[in-house]
Amino acid sequence: MAVLTGNEIILLLLTLISPPLQMFSDAQHEAGFCLMYEECGKNPTVSGSLLESNVPCKNPGPAREVVGAHYELFKEVCPMLDQGEGQTFACCSPQQLISLQSSVSLSKAILLRCPSCAYNFAHIHCITTCSPNQSQTINITRTIPVNISGTEKDAVVSYQAYVSTTFSDASFNSCKNVRIPATGGYAIGTMCGRYGSTLCTPQRWLDFQGDSSNGLAPLDIDFRLIPPEHNAAVPEGMVPYAGIALGCNETTPTGGEECSCQDCQESCPPVPPPGPLPEPFMIGNMEGFLAISLILFAIFCLLFLIFIVVKWILHLCKRKKSKSGKDKNANEVHLNQTVNPKDITCNDRVSLVTQKYLGSFFQSWGIVMARHPLKVIFASLLVVAAFTTGLMNMQLTTDPVQLWSAPNSRARREKDFHDENFAPFFRTNQLILTAPGRPSYIYDSLLFGTTNFSGLISKDLISQLLELQQRIQAIEFWSDELNKTATLNDVCYAPLNPGNPSLTDCAVNSLPQYFQNSIKNLNLKANMTQLGVTKEVDWRDHFIYCVNSPLSFKDITALNLSCMADYGGPVFPFLAVGGYDNEDYTAAEAFILTFSLNNYPRDDPKFKVVEQWEAMFLQIVQEYQKEPSTNFTFAYMAERSLEDEINRTTIEDFPIFMISYAVIFLYIAVALGEYSSFKRILVDSKFLVGLGGILVVTGSVLASMGFYGWVGIPSSLIIVQVVPFLVLAVGADNIFIFVLEYQRDVRRPGEIREEQIGRVLGSVAPSMLLCSISESVCFFLGALSNMPAVKSFALYAALAVLMDFVLQMTAFVALLSLDARRQDGNRCEIACCLKVKTQRPAKPNKGFLLPFMEKYYAPVLLHPVSRIVVVLLFLFMFCASIDLMFNVKVGLDQELAMPTDSYMLTYFEYLNKYFEVGVPTYFVTTKGFNFSDVTGMNAVCSSVGCDQFSLTQKIQYATEYPERSYLAIPASSWVDDFIDWLNPGSRCCRIYTSGSNTGQFCPASESTLKCLKKCMTLPSSGILRPSVEEFNTFLPSFLSNRPDLQCPKGGLGAYDTAVVWDNVTGEISDQNQLHLKMPLSLSLSLSAASRFMAYHTPLRNSQEFTAALLMARELAHNITMAMRMIPGTAEDFEVFPYSVTYVYYEQYTSILYEGVANICLCLVPTFVVCCILLGLDLRSGFLNLFTIVMITVDTVGVMTLWSIDYNAVSLINLVTAVGISVEFVSHTTRSFALSTLPTKVDRAKEATAKMGSAVFAGVAMTNLPGIIVLAFAKAQLIQIFFFRLNLVITLLGMAHGLIFLPVLLSFFGITLTHMHTNVTASPFKVEWKKFKKKLANEKVTSALRLFNI
Repeated sequence: MAVLTGNEIILLLLTLISPPLQMFSDAQHEAGFCLMYEECGKNPTVSGSLLESNVPCKNPGPAREVVGAHYELFKEVCPMLDQGEGQTFACCSPQQLISLQSSVSLSKAILLRCPSCAYNFAHIHCITTCSPNQSQTINITRTIPVNISGTEKDAVVSYQAYVSTTFSDASFNSCKNVRIPATGGYAIGTMCGRYGSTLCTPQRWLDFQGDSSNGLAPLDIDFRLIPPEHNAAVPEGMVPYAGIALGCNETTPTGGEECSCQDCQESCPPVPPPGPLPEPFMIGNMEGFLAISLILFAIFCLLFLIFIVVKWILHLCKRKKSKSGKDKNANEVHLNQTVNPKDITCNDRVSLVTQKYLGSFFQSWGIVMARHPLKVIFASLLVVAAFTTGLMNMQLTTDPVQLWSAPNSRARREKDFHDENFAPFFRTNQLILTAPGRPSYIYDSLLFGTTNFSGLISKDLISQLLELQQRIQAIEFWSDELNKTATLNDVCYAPLNPGNPSLTDCAVNSLPQYFQNSIKNLNLKANMTQLGVTKEVDWRDHFIYCVNSPLSFKDITALNLSCMADYGGPVFPFLAVGGYDNEDYTAAEAFILTFSLNNYPRDDPKFKVVEQWEAMFLQIVQEYQKEPSTNFTFAYMAERSLEDEINRTTIEDFPIFMISYAVIFLYIAVALGEYSSFKRILVDSKFLVGLGGILVVTGSVLASMGFYGWVGIPSSLIIVQVVPFLVLAVGADNIFIFVLEYQRDVRRPGEIREEQIGRVLGSVAPSMLLCSISESVCFFLGALSNMPAVKSFALYAALAVLMDFVLQMTAFVALLSLDARRQDGNRCEIACCLKVKTQRPAKPNKGFLLPFMEKYYAPVLLHPVSRIVVVLLFLFMFCASIDLMFNVKVGLDQELAMPTDSYMLTYFEYLNKYFEVGVPTYFVTTKGFNFSDVTGMNAVCSSVGCDQFSLTQKIQYATEYPERSYLAIPASSWVDDFIDWLNPGSRCCRIYTSGSNTGQFCPASESTLKCLKKCMTLPSSGILRPSVEEFNTFLPSFLSNRPDLQCPKGGLGAYDTAVVWDNVTGEISDQNQLHLKMPLSLSLSLSAASRFMAYHTPLRNSQEFTAALLMARELAHNITMAMRMIPGTAEDFEVFPYSVTYVYYEQYTSILYEGVANICLCLVPTFVVCCILLGLDLRSGFLNLFTIVMITVDTVGVMTLWSIDYNAVSLINLVTAVGISVEFVSHTTRSFALSTLPTKVDRAKEATAKMGSAVFAGVAMTNLPGIIVLAFAKAQLIQIFFFRLNLVITLLGMAHGLIFLPVLLSFFGITLTHMHTNVTASPFKVEWKKFKKKLANEKVTSALRLFNI
């Protein structure tokens, strides 16, 4: 038994049901005969039609010859049926032709950009309406008796049309890729009803054309598509029409050119696909940077091993040739060294003079400061107060654009250009609502079959969404700026009525807009019959239809509702719902509610109004979220939210910073005390000295901020948070060095207190100067950065560090003098009137840390085995960090800028989870391109006759590879739609031929009788292009023409702000009123600016945003170079991409190079200053520099391991790391360089024990408690980039400064060949003895000994 296929079953059914239909149609089914002729008025079965629903009369008979005017009209409407005058027969009257022309013109308005598609579309309807062989193609299935001028006739309201699939498929294929430039979507999507472009097929396409319920078709046509091999199965006498349908890459018989590539894939030139992505950097089978790191480590180890071997060999050789000894670390100790005058180099002399001068200067300075403490403190307060008054003029920058984008950066210049010409991008206020836990359900639709609905898509939730929307729309508040009660329509974005919008003109995108925000429409129900089945249709049928055909003015249900929003525009489903797969909109998991507001410059009064509206919006949403009756779980944001949340967390985390500073203060106050006995604890404590040190830091920060307030350099919250922390770290170290050295020093016989303070200052101040100058110059050079936040931070930090050093050399010295006077008098610190009897011990107390490091830590660290292990371990860390450094993640996701309890985190989560479209991007053209020239138009457009590599066509090519280009939807093109709008095949552009407006533009809504003249005639080539005069005359009318059903190509809303004319050629001051400002006779060939909008793919993180920016710029550059080759184009003409996000992410395109440059600029002064202040000691300067570089590289490596992204905030902290590293490294290096012990190991031990203990107490232990407190901050930015990163910087600085550097100096530090006795030459002998005496008397080395705690 044979099994019938699906198609055979359908054909069998057609055969079974055809006899009664054939009996119904009692006319002959043969060539040359008609079934219908003339019109029988409006279709009585159709209600709510959007167009005139005139239907034909049943009138069997032979086809009529068409002659005269009838023939001319016939040839214009149905040229494919023209057989020549006198030989052409048809089954349609002139009135039918006029109705057909009117009906077809609506669809042709969006199909005309592809002539062969428009030709095939007209072909289909001409065959069913006018074919001389009509009786063989159609079969009448229903008529209704009507009375026409007293004559009873049968009006045809339904018929079958038999069409071969060869013709229907070819016609469909010629149209399926035709675009709508204004939306970037496919025209077929508007002509396929509920199926949209994705699910559209030839059958569904034709079914929509023959469905009278859509408000467009005048009667029902049942298209029967018959495969050629099954022609025998059709009813007797019927012949499926199998005419020739043109391919989209073919020209039309009427002269129309082949369709463009954007509308026809077959017309596309061979475009090579993008090249393969760059292969990862590999060396062999190993990741490249890992291999390089391993090779570097091997080289370092080999060189170090060679160094050890060579050093040992030289040591053995010298032992044989000279009398020498060696210490327990196997280092050579010369017992009898004689220095020849020739061996004393220029560096030795410079070093001697430098140390003598610095020590003498600071000693004298310290004595003066200590002798006049009150005067000095008062003068310091006056200076700080004078600087601080500048705080009244200080500007605090909170705008992220001004913080992270340089005014002269490309993105900033492009943003300014865009905003000046097109106004800032509108402000978005959005809710994403879900209803988790609600079960999905199945809806059996009469029209759409069984459909799965998520629990969210329910009438009760849509009603609640509408209620919330209306509550927000009803926001009112008094505005002092407007001097009236402000409402939404005062600030809303109203694309179709920008001049004087009402509340319903405001662009609000949401699902209730499919029901025109009417609860009545949502509750509508109606009975409907389809294929003999009668069922009830409701809001679900309308919703299914609208999400698949959002541009429809009327659905195909019995509800007869429009899908257009109440403001007149379409609501695309990806803007109404989210969280669906493969365009399965009914299974969406989220509602999206978006209010678009106009954006204004910050100095515009309306900026405050729009921010106030957004504040009310947030208040209403937050109150709604707390209501018990709320069934939604949702996320929300306003345009102001990002800035609000950053400011909020700054205020809320302010106590955290205060606690951090308090902890540091307590530590300093406690650690500075001597505590020789319990009875003297109030005498020997240093609470006031510690407080004074904190006040010095505070004064330096305030003075710096005040100075730049006077100068006019704005500050930022980062400066307020970070600079005090940085200066405190630097200042505390200097305080410890100075105070502890004074405490351990013994006053000499006959020396007064002020002289002792001066002497101590002379010994330690050069080291303090070294660090402070290095850091200050480092930060000043960092101010060369182009990034505003980094630049301002560097300037503020540089001056603050410098001021801190100055105040330490003045006010703090004076304060220490006063405290020493109190302590010498045995007076208590808090109650100065009270004295204690217990005297101060004659021998200073070394405390715990200094003895520990002298006896245990330094010897263990500098043991021969330990030294080798330390070098290898730190070299391994350094090389591993080099590899990790190349894997650090660049960027800053928006989520990290928010506090941990911010509602914006939920919004970002919902945005990434539910949103199905990316941000829009504009391709903006600058002045200097002639759009009115035919060549210029062809270089931009993408319809028939346009260049295959035009501006919009190249963007279209890019969208074919969204994973590479990050472009999802092609650019809308006002040039394309303007050309289509001018086409005489549509009703869009006509001229009044009667009335008071004769000669002026006539909109499509006007009656045809008033506007008999078209704006242009179609040339024989079929490629329509306006002349320069026509271009300038009609463009203003196009831009001001509101789109509607009769003319969907009107430019108002989509393009009225897309074209800005140069003031030299046109008086254009308000883009929204372009049509009122530009005289029709004015020649406007060169536009000052124009833009073409496309859409990115959904971008989830900063890396994708940055990549999208780079790809868009690459594409725009390619377009620019091609358009500059067109004659008449200015040399400086440019096409650039603009999106509201680019200005934030541009920094990541160059931040790697910017960071390297900034850090290198910071490293240079540390090397130079160290060399100068150590008397041109290049080796010490290089070792100092190398250690700081290692700290910086290791910091970046740990950033990779601890998920700390590299961005501008990280860069600020890395610049800070260089400054703090100077504190960890430079003091020890200088202590080693000035030590007079005989061997490098001994000198390294001394420097580690004495200076290392001070660095540990003054830098590490000062920073760590304050840093740990930051872990409790709410702001993720602080937790990650201040707690984590500063903790890493401090720990690595401490490890390198206290472990690696002493070992490094013990191997590679400078020798003391010229620093010993037995100088034989008399000219140098005296000088050398003086220097030795200086060392002995002033104890330069011991002045650096630190410190008992």
